[in-house]
Amino acid sequence: MNSLEQIFAAKLLNIEAIKLQPNNPFTWASGWKSPFYCDNRKTLAYPSLRTFVKIELARIVAERYPEAEVVAGVATGAIAQGALVAEELGLPFVYVRPKPKDHGMGNQIEGDLKPNAKVVVIEDLISTGGSSLKAVDALREAGAEILGMVASYTYGFPVAAEAFAAKNVELTTLTNFQAVVEMAQQTGFITEADIPTINEWRKDPANWKKD
Repeated sequence: MNSLEQIFAAKLLNIEAIKLQPNNPFTWASGWKSPFYCDNRKTLAYPSLRTFVKIELARIVAERYPEAEVVAGVATGAIAQGALVAEELGLPFVYVRPKPKDHGMGNQIEGDLKPNAKVVVIEDLISTGGSSLKAVDALREAGAEILGMVASYTYGFPVAAEAFAAKNVELTTLTNFQAVVEMAQQTGFITEADIPTINEWRKDPANWKKD
């Protein structure tokens, strides 16, 4: 029987949410170049898959953090997923911007976050972990207690693991880079000729094809 990681990886491949472009690398928000990209926000366009993600994220929150009082989504990618999870669990929802607005109320956290609220953060994708943990910092500065973070996908980089450990944030994901590559090989999405490029990038993603 396939694991949840493999099942979700196969679903991402099926909707072509996984992109491989070794000759035209993607540039991440961190500045890293990558031949490989996971756009799991594409799941929102498919009702049955959107429901699958909602239920699995909500299940993890309910099982691991039954004391959760608020669900927080990280803008912009996890706003929709976070709201769906909050709705499934019957919990309040807030979302966190990368920085405070420069107009209106100047909010960074949108919604009604009570002091000392026990919060689970929902994220769509973890690469270096930088933007995700900035959201955690903002929530903590607002007085929230962070129980953990649940995300759809992680690249599993050591730099991210170190960053989460340093912030004392537990991370759980539906799938990961290893599971996606494994299922991609099984389905023929990735060929043997692609493996050296992926492995080269994986060894040192921060400096791969650096200008």
